[in-house]
Amino acid sequence: MKRKGYVGLTLSYLTLSVLVILALYPALWIIMSSFKFGDSLYSETLIPTRFTLEHYRDLFADTDYPLWFMNTLKIAVLSTIFGTFLSTLTSYAMSRYRFAGRKHGLTVALVLQMFPGFMAMIAVYIFLNQLQLLNNHWALILVYSAGAILSNIWIGKGFYDSIPRSLEEAARIDGAGHWTIFFKIMLPLTRPMITYVGLMIFNGAWVDFIFAQLILRTEEQRTLAVGLWQMVSSYQSTQFTMFAAGAVIVAIPVTLLFIFLQRFLIQGLTAGASKG
Repeated sequence: MKRKGYVGLTLSYLTLSVLVILALYPALWIIMSSFKFGDSLYSETLIPTRFTLEHYRDLFADTDYPLWFMNTLKIAVLSTIFGTFLSTLTSYAMSRYRFAGRKHGLTVALVLQMFPGFMAMIAVYIFLNQLQLLNNHWALILVYSAGAILSNIWIGKGFYDSIPRSLEEAARIDGAGHWTIFFKIMLPLTRPMITYVGLMIFNGAWVDFIFAQLILRTEEQRTLAVGLWQMVSSYQSTQFTMFAAGAVIVAIPVTLLFIFLQRFLIQGLTAGASKG
């Protein structure tokens, strides 16, 4: 039995090691490519023979990368603020109140998550066109914020379900209203869930390409994903190492957020899944 246990443990470690290599190798290749001479991503060795920072310098000197970065940061931050507020408020209502259509609403939200978001893009495009919001950052912010409700309502509801109702009842006895209970009692207790929801919304808005490409039209409105794609989309383009440098910078903010918020991220995910 011990021998079988050792074999199983060894196979598990080997499988995990292979998966880690498969996940890290492409990222490491992009990082190394951003420092090598030339314009081609192809290289006979993973580590370049000569290192250079010219691709990073050219990225900021010869392109609108700083503008793309600020556009993306603006969209991601505002989407995170609005989306997190709407998601937590909706989740709280679904957890604490009983009203007609509540169960059906939760079921609809669960079913809609099974369909890819791009299936509704044509309808959303027509709707935004009628509102004259095409080529406008607010179009992306509104869609990302509203879409966050469907993505996070069940996680938020599960977290709120784990909080004893006696806390709210005690606050009501002391004369606290609904908004006071929500902002002063519930929100501080749900910090891990709020961190998780906010980080997921920020990450989704930060890296989104399909919807941003559909809505945004002019150079000054582009986001990082759209701008980098335009950089290498033409057949004559040879800016692949500059693209790699841009991809590395794109990954830095999200990576730092995941590292610093990892503890809250895990708590928010596991607690939200403890109850349905």
